[in-house]
Amino acid sequence: MKQKIIIGSRGSELALWQANFVKTALEMKNKNVSVEIRIIKTKGDKILGVALSKIGDKSLFTKELEVELLNKRIDLAVHSLKDLQTDIPKGLKLAAVTKRHNVQDVLIARKKGITIFNLPDGATIATGSLRRKCQLLNIRPDLNLVELRGNVPSRIKKFLESD
Repeated sequence: MKQKIIIGSRGSELALWQANFVKTALEMKNKNVSVEIRIIKTKGDKILGVALSKIGDKSLFTKELEVELLNKRIDLAVHSLKDLQTDIPKGLKLAAVTKRHNVQDVLIARKKGITIFNLPDGATIATGSLRRKCQLLNIRPDLNLVELRGNVPSRIKKFLESD
C-alpha cells in the first residue's frame, strides 16, 4: 500500500505549478508514495482590492497553510520562498528548497522591443511588489508606478484592458 502525502498549496496557477513540480519529484523518487494537492485559500487570496503594502500582514499568503500544517491536515506546504516570513512559526521548519528556476522579471509592454530603459519619460508601470517598485524607481525615478494585484493571468488581463 502506498503512503499518502498531502501537499497544501494556494490555488493560483503559479502555486499549483510549484506544488505539482514537487508532487512529481516526490512520486518519481519513491514509487510507494502517492501525493495529493489540497488547495488552501489564504488571506492574500481573499483581499484583492488593497495594496499588499497597506495590509501589513507578514503572513498574508502563508498563515492558513501554517495552520493546516500545525493541525496536521496537510503534510507539507509548497510556497514561494520570497513570500515566507524570516521567522518560521514554532513547530514548523523550512525542510527543503527545490532547484532555483529563472529569476528574471518580465516587462509586458504594448510595443515590441520595449525595455525599462527606453520607456518614455513618466511612463506608467503597474506592479504589486514593493521590492520591484523600489528597484524601478532606483533606475528610473521618473516612472509613474501604480498598484496591480492578482495572479499572473489576471494581471495580464487588467493590463490589456487598461489605458
